[in-house]
Amino acid sequence: MIQWVNRGIRTGIKTTVYPTSPENAAGVTPGLPRGGGHRPEEIQALVGCCPTGAIIGQDNQLSIDYRRCVHCYRCNRQPSETLLWSQDYEWAGANETGDPRRTFGKEFNRSAHILVVDAGDCGACLNEVKQLNNPYYNMHRLGFFFTPTPRHADILVVVGPVTDHMRVALQKTYEAMPHPKKVVAVGACALSGSVFGPSFVSEAGVTKILPVDVEVPGQPPPPLAILHGLLVAVGRRSPAVLFSPATTRQLGKNC
Repeated sequence: MIQWVNRGIRTGIKTTVYPTSPENAAGVTPGLPRGGGHRPEEIQALVGCCPTGAIIGQDNQLSIDYRRCVHCYRCNRQPSETLLWSQDYEWAGANETGDPRRTFGKEFNRSAHILVVDAGDCGACLNEVKQLNNPYYNMHRLGFFFTPTPRHADILVVVGPVTDHMRVALQKTYEAMPHPKKVVAVGACALSGSVFGPSFVSEAGVTKILPVDVEVPGQPPPPLAILHGLLVAVGRRSPAVLFSPATTRQLGKNC
């Protein structure tokens, strides 16, 4: 144990450079698949291998619905013709409501309190959210703080597809938050229900219960993607597109 303490003292605390600069460290993101041009037989194979229907084929082109992608990597490993993958992490998309009660002023840019609700999560997304508090991601430096009470919360982060026993609790938590307030849905389960919903025990995501301002795809999304979602929520970062448009590439070329 003492050797790790000594090593920490020698090396110091290393915190990610994001969002000041792009983070290029290995392992910070699993990446996301990208759409592209394929032959009809390849499209059929790629669409058929996706367990959640995230891959959509039309007119010799593939598009990806990131709300449904669960990072199973089948589209990258099983077919002979695999999909392009990007290694970025700014994945969060925004839903503009135009409601002034859901609009943050500049005073929230450097001070926002976050309440996290587990609405039936398997533990994966919740664990990634917890990583934001460790020294590497250190969300405190950006003005984000966890709070245990909805009365002090500005942002409600929800993980999980919203199981039946959490529906009322989630609604009451949201109603107890003061205005202005925002909801950030984290993970494919919270965005679309993933492989668990809709079903007789869970919803098809948080949008069926609450108005969602920011959506962070992934199963689970990496901490930098969640951090990007929080920055989008307070207006400090531009949102991403949650549906990959088809991109052109040479047909027959193996990615």
